[in-house]
Amino acid sequence: MVTSGRLGLRQLMAFDALVGVALVLLTVFRTPGAPALAGGLAVLFGAPLAVRRRWPAPVLAVVVLAGAVAVAVGAAGDAVVFAVAFALYPVALVTSTRDGVSALVVVLAALTGAGLAGGTVPGLPIVPTRAGEESFAATPVPVLLYAATVVAASWALARAVRARRRHVAQLAASRADQAVAEERLRIARDIHDVVGHSLSLIAMKAAVANHLADSHPEQGRAALGTIERVSRSALDDIRVVLGALRDPADTAPSFAELDPLVEAVRSAGVTVDVDRAADLTRVPAAVQVSAYRIVQEALTNVLRHAGPTRCRLAVAVEPGVLAVAVVDDGGSGRAVGPPGHGLRGMRERAVMHGGTLEAGVEPGGGFAVRARLPFTPAVSDDG
Repeated sequence: MVTSGRLGLRQLMAFDALVGVALVLLTVFRTPGAPALAGGLAVLFGAPLAVRRRWPAPVLAVVVLAGAVAVAVGAAGDAVVFAVAFALYPVALVTSTRDGVSALVVVLAALTGAGLAGGTVPGLPIVPTRAGEESFAATPVPVLLYAATVVAASWALARAVRARRRHVAQLAASRADQAVAEERLRIARDIHDVVGHSLSLIAMKAAVANHLADSHPEQGRAALGTIERVSRSALDDIRVVLGALRDPADTAPSFAELDPLVEAVRSAGVTVDVDRAADLTRVPAAVQVSAYRIVQEALTNVLRHAGPTRCRLAVAVEPGVLAVAVVDDGGSGRAVGPPGHGLRGMRERAVMHGGTLEAGVEPGGGFAVRARLPFTPAVSDDG
């Protein structure tokens, strides 16, 4: 069944019925010498057009057969060509290339055979051609060329529409696959950030607790308390990330949760100086989430590679850009190696918003991560 996304099937079938009625009337008016014969044949090849979208192939077969008879007896001309072309269109639209070509060949052969029969078989055509008027019998070559052109044009248009629809469907499927891949990548980045950051804190605090278990039990218990708190926080963050798969309305972290993150890093022995004199009210939530994750991963890298040290976290909002930077002073030394998943994930988050991320060793020592995320200012509810 051939349908349209803009008009309902009933409206389209009503239009097809009007076309069929118009072709019947055209045939009757163009054949005044035999209105009964012409009208009867016209109904045979015009009426089925009303259901061409439901049963394309059977309708085409009936229209071609009735049209060929009408051509042979001289009871129709242009109306048959238009009816056949109209019936061929949905067949060419829904069939394979091979079947579509076969349908075109059969239609052209039927019209050609009927036209030749009307001009060569004795007693045909039954309805003579009026003086000065072209017909399959009187002027077979130009009329057959005209008929072939109209029918082939209808077939070609249908094949072009079919190819376009296939392309649109493939593009939609490709976009759906890309969206799925991007969502998987986003989830992988979030889980990497959450788990990597939390496990780094847990590992450092576990080492402290193990070291102080006998000599300073109070400090050891405090370290164990931090491990418990960070573990619970990590589980909550993972629930949020995975919960978004079930409910997109689940909230993701933003800069409102930056203070707990900084405090957790400080509890691991890193001195964090925060410079956050920035108004984030016009920064979209998605940009804030990406910036938060970049800061989280950068601070995690400080814990992993610099050890107990000092670092500076800066957040600034420039016209159309959210800028974040995490710079450490090197601490006990940083092992510089090939970029890992952390740096790659941070860069992907920045690029996702059309931004940039720079990471590398500072001239005076230490390591810096600087990201700039462009955004279109969010419009507040009151204006």
